[in-house]
Amino acid sequence: MFIPLHDRNALKHIDMQYVTVTLIVINFAVWLVTGPIASDEFANAAVLGFGYIPAVVFDYAILDPSLAVVPDEFTFVTYSFLHGDFTHLAMNMLFLWVFGDNVEDALGHFRFLLFYLLCAAAGALAHGLIDVASEAPLIGASGAVSGVVAAYFLLHPKVRVWVLVLFRIPLPLPAAIPLAFWIGQQFYMFAVDPGGSVSWSAHVGGIVAGLVLVVLLRRRGVPLFDRAIVSPRAVEHQSGPPEGTDAPLPGSQKPPTPWGRPT
Repeated sequence: MFIPLHDRNALKHIDMQYVTVTLIVINFAVWLVTGPIASDEFANAAVLGFGYIPAVVFDYAILDPSLAVVPDEFTFVTYSFLHGDFTHLAMNMLFLWVFGDNVEDALGHFRFLLFYLLCAAAGALAHGLIDVASEAPLIGASGAVSGVVAAYFLLHPKVRVWVLVLFRIPLPLPAAIPLAFWIGQQFYMFAVDPGGSVSWSAHVGGIVAGLVLVVLLRRRGVPLFDRAIVSPRAVEHQSGPPEGTDAPLPGSQKPPTPWGRPT
């Protein structure tokens, strides 16, 4: 097990990861409103109203009309903004903070938002298909964040990432090592514990979506596997292709919850 701390991977196309920061702020705000400052009754109502419940989505059960805040289809996304406790939230947001900025950089702001929401929906769908009659609400951003991790793995496997191994040993490793291990762990846990308290199927659904969508949605000229790094800002200060071209430059490459089932 590892915890990501920091990556040495500067932004190349955007000035700031506005969408990543906004998603983190929204997730923390929703947690505050539905968690520490909320009554138990309100918190449970929020999870039932915005959480993803397979039995309701697939018409095996009917949610009390007083709790049906949004259409069932919306819960493919709304569930991902709910978290049961601070640790659940903090871990998801830490992964998003470390890896989301460079994926947003590679896709652009709007397409990254679309990517994130589609990965969340894919995670919910995968979870629901495993047990369509489940009445336990699914909550958590792990499906969406899993897609972000998978995208980073395809884009920047050679970039050095500082990780805390076994929760105590800080090491700078090529991203491919910890991320391949993490992705493999999600598939392994899904195989051995598909019905556990953690929805490994949502993680797997997000990973598969992330691997596919990053190929389709990345900016024109953005390579995979760190084959080359495009740095338009560097072009402005060097002779060579004019500003805005996609020509790479030599040397620019850098080294269980009380209210629902978590993802």
